[in-house]
Amino acid sequence: PFQLLEIIRKEDVVLRAILTTHHHWDHARGNEELARLCPGLRVFGADQRIGALTDTVTHGQELTFGAIRVRCLFTPCHTSGHMCYFMWEDDSPDAPALFSGDTLFVGGCGQFFEGTAEQMYTNLTQILGALPKDTKVFCGHECTVRNLKFALKVEPENEMVKEKLAWAKQRDDEDLPTVPSTLQEEFLYNPFLRVMEEPVQRFTGQTDPVEVLRMLRTERDNFKKPKERPNPPAMLAFDWGLFSPFLEKK
Repeated sequence: PFQLLEIIRKEDVVLRAILTTHHHWDHARGNEELARLCPGLRVFGADQRIGALTDTVTHGQELTFGAIRVRCLFTPCHTSGHMCYFMWEDDSPDAPALFSGDTLFVGGCGQFFEGTAEQMYTNLTQILGALPKDTKVFCGHECTVRNLKFALKVEPENEMVKEKLAWAKQRDDEDLPTVPSTLQEEFLYNPFLRVMEEPVQRFTGQTDPVEVLRMLRTERDNFKKPKERPNPPAMLAFDWGLFSPFLEKK
């Protein structure tokens, strides 16, 4: 929360509200502290497990913050109370934005912790997939390279996957973000949005789109990281016992 408050100070804006996608600590853990430091702060979300929640929102509900308009999109699956937020400004030349939490990622989708493949299929096709194609996708994590490596396994001949993966690796090497993408782009390389495509169906051995999605998620969950060579200086330091004082303190 203190990093966020420093950004707010530099940008010379006032924090009025927090839109929380779901209750997991890596998305909501700063809520209580921010609420303590900013009296009157409103915290929006769809799950009572969200810290410092003040306003419960529902699917299709619209909120307004100055010129910013927000449509709440209920996408249960990763958690039973997951909410995405679609934002735009009337008469603005800028593309709308989707804050998709852990439902839709660049090149991937969230794990089905508290839901089903049927729910995720609805989320990706009828709810998020139906948004304007120029919508910018701001997801909750930078796992683009990993997602696209799996996408390449699913569709090894997909040139868009190859190009996006090369781009993402370069961005990663330069410590630059790969987020946002656009919804239009996602339909070209994200296997979870391509369940009707023949190569994706062939990879899963399924043709029913829900079953294709279910199999994709299972395969993605079992997709192993390639073994990385240990860092030689670090290994030497470990062998020489240079880490011992830190390990003993723990």
